Amino acid sequence: MAAEKKGILNRLYIVFIFLTLFFIAIVVKIVYIQYSERGDHYRKISEERTIKNDTIQANRGSVYADDGSLLATSMSRYEIRMDACTVKADIFEEKVKALSVELAKMFGGSPSAHVMRLRTARKNKNRYLFIARNLGYLDYQKVKAFPIFNLGVYGGGFIAEQSTRRERPLGKIAERTIGYDDYRGEPGIEGAYKGYLRGKLGWRLKQRIARGHWKPISDNNELEPQDGRDIITTLNVNIQDIAHNALLGQLKKFKAEHGSVVVMETKTGEIKAISNLARTSDGGYFEKRNYAVYEKQELGSTFKLMSMVVALEDKVIDTGTVVDTQDGVFKIYGRSVRDSHEGGYGEISVARVFELSSNVGLVKLVYEGYKDQPEKFVNKLREFGLHEKLGVSIKGEGQPIIPHPNDKNWSGISLPWMAYGYGVELTPLQTLTFYNAIANNGVMVKPRFVKEIRFQNEAVKVFEKEVLNEKICSQETVGKMKELMKNVVRRGTAKNLYSPDFSMAGKTGTCQVDYGIRDTPIQYIASFVGYFPADDPIYSCMVVIHRPDKRLGYYGNIVAGPVFKEIAHKIYRDAPLLKEIKNKEPQSELVDDNFESYFMTSNEQLKKMPNLKGVSGMDAISILENLGLKVEFYGNGNVKKQSLKSGTKIIRGTVVKLNLS
Repeated sequence: MAAEKKGILNRLYIVFIFLTLFFIAIVVKIVYIQYSERGDHYRKISEERTIKNDTIQANRGSVYADDGSLLATSMSRYEIRMDACTVKADIFEEKVKALSVELAKMFGGSPSAHVMRLRTARKNKNRYLFIARNLGYLDYQKVKAFPIFNLGVYGGGFIAEQSTRRERPLGKIAERTIGYDDYRGEPGIEGAYKGYLRGKLGWRLKQRIARGHWKPISDNNELEPQDGRDIITTLNVNIQDIAHNALLGQLKKFKAEHGSVVVMETKTGEIKAISNLARTSDGGYFEKRNYAVYEKQELGSTFKLMSMVVALEDKVIDTGTVVDTQDGVFKIYGRSVRDSHEGGYGEISVARVFELSSNVGLVKLVYEGYKDQPEKFVNKLREFGLHEKLGVSIKGEGQPIIPHPNDKNWSGISLPWMAYGYGVELTPLQTLTFYNAIANNGVMVKPRFVKEIRFQNEAVKVFEKEVLNEKICSQETVGKMKELMKNVVRRGTAKNLYSPDFSMAGKTGTCQVDYGIRDTPIQYIASFVGYFPADDPIYSCMVVIHRPDKRLGYYGNIVAGPVFKEIAHKIYRDAPLLKEIKNKEPQSELVDDNFESYFMTSNEQLKKMPNLKGVSGMDAISILENLGLKVEFYGNGNVKKQSLKSGTKIIRGTVVKLNLS
């Protein structure tokens, strides 16, 4: 028995020694992990599994029109959740009903239903209870001040997740030009200036909680994000609206596949409007691609301006030179060049060739003048820079094609075909830039989409006018081409567009596509490009409409020209150019007396505060300062609220506060 007890004790001693050694080993391992380099490694692993740095996106800068109207901006949005376990029991019981009342007022439902939901969450130890999402900043502040929530993350279990959403007040208008900075390829202004718009990221610490959710450790961010810079574009909201709707109406009328329109300020190259619309399967239209910037195409008759400038500069022709268009058909190398007018125009001057857009006349002139040295004709086109991209800021500009006699595919018909716009390819914006140079007395300016970059109302970078070519041709040639383009509208192919009320100048274009393809019906591209007013150009404009329904019409003057005319007319109507109006009325004492009475009445009105709601901020500030008032404004865009009511008597030096939306 004694031996048996001794054996049991020995075994117990062995077990005890083993357990003691095992315990010592654990202690040693803990000490080693805690104080050795491996300790830092394991602590890092632990923290990575329970704590992380969460990126906070910076607010992107806003994109503005030339008058301060918003084109694109980032709006903060908040998702609210609750850690129902964090709140102390006595505080929860005391204030849960008050919190439920506020939640019911803001989000609907009954207070009792909210009480039950909150109690259930606490009972189930829900640490990530959903409250609301997609809240604006003001609503977020209201919720943050609710009972319990006003105690913060630890005291009230309040969890707020911030995100941003891009808003575009104009909707789909100019969508591809304003652009995006995402998976859609970073097109437009947003893509081109993403480095300025994005700002700098911030971050905050988050802790892992139940069910794989993460919640912020504190109310404060570890690193605050820095907002992006604002972009002030050249786009004009009013002109953009006019251009968009004029193009849309014509596309629908002719059931066209797609089209584009660009309006440019002649002297500066500022793009005031650009619209690109394509037909959907259901017959609607939307901004699919920026056709004006990227889509190169054969020009047809709008290229005749370039051919004429080359020939006039080289003294190969003059506007009075006579050419025989015969019966409207000219055969060369087994191919036929035809005029749209059946039977031809007979013997006509070069001026009439351009005004009537005679293919035969221009091809004969260019071929006779350059058949022995076609490179002279082509090199002159390249001197204009027509073979190079403009280098606009928006990505995706098409590469122009100007064939050269050294090219492998150059043939005997290349030169005559080039003369009237076949075999050459330019984008609408590149074509417009050349026409704009004629309107600008030979100075070719680079198209510009952005005026400046601003941060907190201070200019960071200003984009000035950039001249691509100081003088594309002589002033004599410029003057002749201006006169010919006026006559195109007065008595040429675009005489249907003529109006005695406002002057325009330009050139029609009708180009075949899908020609030479067996069993494929020929389609057309209709275009019109020019400028207005004709004598003192302020704006140039190009309209291109692809594949209209041929049964309804396909000529440039019928399909594209009316869009140009509508844009010009509405700009005249909204901002009349007084220098264009001639005073034909006789002087009258009665008229003078009535004017004096009107002036006195108007002068009295200037002593009262005007109603500025809806007026752009820049205009409102100018008006008030001219009235002798001091202005303080908040925000951007149009006037939403004014501190001095309309009709109030004005006292010079008074401070007026404007809230802009």
